[in-house]
Amino acid sequence: MINKTISHYRILEKLGEGGMGIVYKAQDTKLDRIVALKFLPKHLLCDQEAKTRFEHEAKTASSLNHPNITTIHEIDEFEGECFISMEYVEGKSVKELIKGKPLSIKEILNISIQIAEGLNTAHKKGIVHRDIKSDNIMLTAEGLVKIMDFGLAKLRGVSKLTRTGSTVGTLAYMSPEQVQGIELDQRSDMFSFGVVLYEMITGQLPFKGEHEAAVIYSILNEAPEPLERYKADLPQGLQGVVNKALEKNREMRYQQIDELQVDFKKLSKGIESPIKKQLPSIAVLPFTNLSADKEQDYFCDGMAEEVINALSQVEDLRVVARTSAFSFRGREIDVREIGQKLNVQTLLEGSVRKAGNRIRITAQLINVEDGYHLWSERFDRDLADVFAIQDEISLAIMDKLKVKLLGNEKEKMLKRYTQNLEAYDLYLKGRYHWNRRMPEALRKAMMHFEQVIQKDPNYALAYAGLADCYSMLAQVYVLPPKEAFPKAKALASKALEIDETLAEAHTSLAFALGCFYWDWAGAEREFKRAIELNLNYATAHQWFAMVLVKLGRTSEALQEIHKALELDPFSLIINTSAGFVYLYAGREDKAVEQAEKVLDMDPTFFGAYFILIDVNERKRKYDEAVDMGLKGFSLAGFVSQQELTSLREIYASSGRIGYLRRWLEITQSKAEQGQVLNYHIASLYVRLDETEKAIDYLEKAYEEHDYDLDDLLVNDVFNKLRSDPRFTALLKKMGLEK
Repeated sequence: MINKTISHYRILEKLGEGGMGIVYKAQDTKLDRIVALKFLPKHLLCDQEAKTRFEHEAKTASSLNHPNITTIHEIDEFEGECFISMEYVEGKSVKELIKGKPLSIKEILNISIQIAEGLNTAHKKGIVHRDIKSDNIMLTAEGLVKIMDFGLAKLRGVSKLTRTGSTVGTLAYMSPEQVQGIELDQRSDMFSFGVVLYEMITGQLPFKGEHEAAVIYSILNEAPEPLERYKADLPQGLQGVVNKALEKNREMRYQQIDELQVDFKKLSKGIESPIKKQLPSIAVLPFTNLSADKEQDYFCDGMAEEVINALSQVEDLRVVARTSAFSFRGREIDVREIGQKLNVQTLLEGSVRKAGNRIRITAQLINVEDGYHLWSERFDRDLADVFAIQDEISLAIMDKLKVKLLGNEKEKMLKRYTQNLEAYDLYLKGRYHWNRRMPEALRKAMMHFEQVIQKDPNYALAYAGLADCYSMLAQVYVLPPKEAFPKAKALASKALEIDETLAEAHTSLAFALGCFYWDWAGAEREFKRAIELNLNYATAHQWFAMVLVKLGRTSEALQEIHKALELDPFSLIINTSAGFVYLYAGREDKAVEQAEKVLDMDPTFFGAYFILIDVNERKRKYDEAVDMGLKGFSLAGFVSQQELTSLREIYASSGRIGYLRRWLEITQSKAEQGQVLNYHIASLYVRLDETEKAIDYLEKAYEEHDYDLDDLLVNDVFNKLRSDPRFTALLKKMGLEK
């Protein structure tokens, strides 16, 4: 073919070959210019569909006039060979630039902004590229990006060119809907663009596998590794942009390229602000009770917790959450070791002696690196001065850590939610019992919060605390969801009516909206507002992660749960939630790792056993699943010793089916006594292959607004039901599927 003349083009050299064409560099002898000629491969000449698509490429691309899209000159046919004459682009493809190594952030943003400009023009004309990949994006020596190859583009209104169920494009860059053969729109290009963006940042493809089926599985089910695993010092917000572009559910993806362009511009402006900039960090240890009355523990814990809450209002300070900081209570460990375990630079420790209306508080700020005091103070005051003492401690920490308070951060940090000392004391008692999380303690917390509201009806935090108690009692099956969650919603709303800036109340409302009302958009709005108000609120990140993963938005869920773990690394419940996020994201090994980590910290924390049940069942390791199940349900107090013995005996004599039947009897008996367990009964019927009964009980669970029902989309136990129209209808009613 070299030196051959076709029409008025003289072939100079072969540039490349792909599934839809062979490309040559050629001399246009009429206009004396260098062009690229793309020919339909000879083996496809007999395929009318391929020929039609090839011609369609030219017509589609020639309607586009943009500097970031290659120009089409003409389409012709010579001796039975179809070809397109197009602009010759001298440069390198993005794939060649990457060569397995990340590009610089400036290069990435420059290239990405130009890709977005080109795609925006195409999308506004109703054209979907359908084969965006790093091989199809060229960069000239002048830094100009050119999007190549609209050979797979689909023009709105043009007849479908692919057979039903067939796929086109390059597999590793395909969207989930593309690998499934679903009708495509511009959001598929968003996903493919996200793959290219991930590839430029990390040097790796986000979805990989040794064979085609493995890649497809990864695209449909797996979350890419976080960007920071491959590249440090990324711009603030870049991970979120990639996550949104790579959402498996296209309804959650960028809907228009304009949205992505806005985010790229923000990233460009904030490029000097890395994700992992070294923020000052602190953990506030529980204050020691030096009072003669040991019942004053609640007051000492409350003082430390109030300082934590104040410091958490400062965006440029990383504050370890209460659970992790308090996990060292009573342990003889050097402060430097504690600091290393919590990954903080400084520690605050203190003591409280309370007698009558007098209070003595000592506080010391310690540098973890050398163990020296950065600041220490003793306060001998009247109890009425307790708020002023908290303010002085918080401001002294800011001063010693040289943290500059921005905007209204000082006002937020020193904010007082009540002036009523009696109400404040009752509130501290309520939080003390709430933090124990057991049903009896939650009842005590509720009593104290109700007393707080009687003393001070405008104490917003008390309403939020009471809302959380109701939600928690529904989670542990003490209260029916239909009783608990409407009260939780009303209480959280009341708190926000008093104080809209309360992150805790937004989080409480978000939890109720998601878990009971299945108002996913409302829940997301409230979680985002909570995090905006308090970046250091670990519970908001944790609960948001659980909602996101149940919606199938695994990338975002992983980002949120990682943030929660960073803020509260020793929280048993957050580590357990992380296990479930990994489980639902298809990362079973990481789920097991999390469960084992929890059980190393506390072998009696039964939630971790339920992760191990699911993983072993998925792997058909039924002996291990039964062993984990009996341990977990026994620790949870769900079964008596007699029931435990009968379950062991039946499994030994009758195997798994007999064991499941016995579980069904026990669960139905408890349901008859008033516990909301229809979801769990349904899961047992699925395991027994009685699918009709399973769906019957899922519909009952729907009527009850069962707290656990929200994992229907991601729980593998229900895979056998996914083709059933009743199951699909249930997902739609819950807003889990469009």
